[in-house]
Amino acid sequence: MPTVRTNDVETYYERRGDGPPLVFVHGAILDHSQWDPQVDALSDEYTTIAYDVRGHGRTGGSPRDAYSIDLFAADLDALVTALGLDSPVVCGLSTGGCIAQTYAAARPDRLAGLILADTFTPELFDRREWLQRSVALRAAVPPVRLVGYERVERALVWLQRRFHGEGVSGDYEKIERLRRDGPKMETEEFAKVVHAVAAFHETALDLSAITVPTLVLYGENEPPFVRRHAPKLGAAIPNATVREIPGAGHASNLDNPAFFTDAVREFLAGVRPSEAVSADDARTEDGRRDDR
Repeated sequence: MPTVRTNDVETYYERRGDGPPLVFVHGAILDHSQWDPQVDALSDEYTTIAYDVRGHGRTGGSPRDAYSIDLFAADLDALVTALGLDSPVVCGLSTGGCIAQTYAAARPDRLAGLILADTFTPELFDRREWLQRSVALRAAVPPVRLVGYERVERALVWLQRRFHGEGVSGDYEKIERLRRDGPKMETEEFAKVVHAVAAFHETALDLSAITVPTLVLYGENEPPFVRRHAPKLGAAIPNATVREIPGAGHASNLDNPAFFTDAVREFLAGVRPSEAVSADDARTEDGRRDDR
């Protein structure tokens, strides 16, 4: 089982292919297998690395009392260093996108490009979003201790479908299969991960520091608050392109894998390490567009 030391944990990863490096960061309560469709498709041209974030999958937990997005980003930096990756493109989805943007803002010099999918910034636009992203997430922990996260999430998915339509959860059966086939997350690790996501709004993050080419992807049927953050990312990151994934919900790489992978491949074809620009230079360029 391939692992590498990242700070105080042994991080499990899978490496395939040959070519420029591409690192995938999965969403919360999943593992590296979320990226199987993209790894299968892109390993013909790229060195793909998909890993299990601390607390998840074969990486598993650690004795720390609490986690944070900053800690997960530090683990990602340690992974890139330990594997000797030269100017990778980092692709993160949902919580993985929070990790990826935090890392990219802190270390833009280490990246060739960034892909942010189905994710959100630290900013809370209104009280309703605060209730959904912070209060409701924390409130999910006690029921999980009683009945397990699978049952609690099914209830939350049902509620989201009632409020936002059937498409919001995408092909949720794929998520259930990934969870069924992968290692089970310990309840205490679930609690630490959920509290880290719920506290993301407290993270100090300067999106204008992300000077590498960036692709922002979001599903057509995303929860409304996620759709609001896509243009925010597109406007705040100096060299960003925003694209909508047709027919997809909050796991757009699984809901419409062909479109998602083609968008990633097209982006990667245009990315070169020398394309990293200063924030001041980037703001003078007409490099932003909404490519829907």
